[in-house]
Amino acid sequence: MKKKSYTAEFKAQVVLEVLREEKTLSEIASGHELNPNQIRNWKREFLERAPGLFEESKAKKEAVRREKEAADEKAAMLKTIGQLTLERDFLKKKSIERFGPDYEKKFHR
Repeated sequence: MKKKSYTAEFKAQVVLEVLREEKTLSEIASGHELNPNQIRNWKREFLERAPGLFEESKAKKEAVRREKEAADEKAAMLKTIGQLTLERDFLKKKSIERFGPDYEKKFHR
């Protein structure tokens, strides 16, 4: 017999029903054709993991902040590289105008 698997959304829905306490655990179990022990396990796991949800959120925000800082730093470096490339090309052009096309051979021995 194949073991049934349930989605995380379904498990959360069932656990939230239990936590609302509008029906007994037995009523919820029979309504969803589940074993009450399975629901107890899901509830325990849900309650154990609940505090971690807020920590994960904090970690995600920190990761997003670091990614943004890295992107800003990369953009600044690319801007600097572009500026230095323009300056180098300008100086090379002016050197050729002033000293001739073979100026590098004259000054770089």
